[in-house]
Amino acid sequence: MLAVAAACHAQAGEASPPPLDQASLERLDAQASRLERLHALVVAEQGEIRFERAYGGPGVDRPTNVKSLSKTVLAALVGAAIEAGYLDSPDQPVAELLGPRVPAEADPRVREITLGHLLSLQAGLERTSGANYGSWVASPDWVRDALSRPFVDEPGGRMLYSTGSSHLLSAALTRAGGESTLTLARQLLGEPLDIAIPAWPRDPQGVYFGGNDMQLSPRALVRIGELYRLDGVIDGTRVLPEGWVEASWQTRGRSPWTGDGYGYGWFVTELAGEAAYYGRGFGGQALYVIPGRGLTVAITSDPEPPSPGGQFQQMLHALVEGMLGAP
Repeated sequence: MLAVAAACHAQAGEASPPPLDQASLERLDAQASRLERLHALVVAEQGEIRFERAYGGPGVDRPTNVKSLSKTVLAALVGAAIEAGYLDSPDQPVAELLGPRVPAEADPRVREITLGHLLSLQAGLERTSGANYGSWVASPDWVRDALSRPFVDEPGGRMLYSTGSSHLLSAALTRAGGESTLTLARQLLGEPLDIAIPAWPRDPQGVYFGGNDMQLSPRALVRIGELYRLDGVIDGTRVLPEGWVEASWQTRGRSPWTGDGYGYGWFVTELAGEAAYYGRGFGGQALYVIPGRGLTVAITSDPEPPSPGGQFQQMLHALVEGMLGAP
């Protein structure tokens, strides 16, 4: 069982949300069983695991590739690094942290890009995802390649989904912390959350991939979700700065595909009338936090292509909405 204190966001005297009943969990299981790609599903309510089941894959307690859900985890790590004093704030210019890794010929606007811009995918640089992904990961220096791309918007402009932006965060963490992103993740997240964080791929310079291919178990993902549900404090230890969760869940840009808001590593939406925050990864990896109901939901799925993409994400939304009682 996951044992963490309940969040204290509700005002005194406010009615408690209705707890999940057995019918809701049975409905969830039945609906999940029909999703062929689904590997595992874990639901925590008010800090206690109410439902967990492996439908395939490695199970609920073994690490699996969470693909771009890594961006949500990396955002948590940036927050933890700010709390620990390795980084100053989301307003810190990334060029200040990367130093000589910034190409001399880079557009001067590169020096306007902040950590916050990278977290919210608003760097303004041409995307390294989508059609550009293959050439980016085949380049000899991922940091140089990402920073050398042309600007297609101003820093702080529209959301441009780009794993290159997330990777710049990993490179900045490595230089600022004097340790690898893996070491920092284990120290700042793994230890206080009591979760295992195995090594994952690195770029040609040895920087751990920022924003993709992290290996985490569904139970570990629930712990990360709980950290946010509990406003950055878990088991009595403050891991994220005060105000970090609120800032992370503030809409800063919008997905051009779904229209959902995007904050610092989290999408912002509404499910069954409840404010909901989620991270997602290729093939059906997802982490939901629904504060009004005290719920954290971790989902892992078959990550191998071909993937039904956004269509499958909508199926996962429907899964959560069904659990919440939506018809």
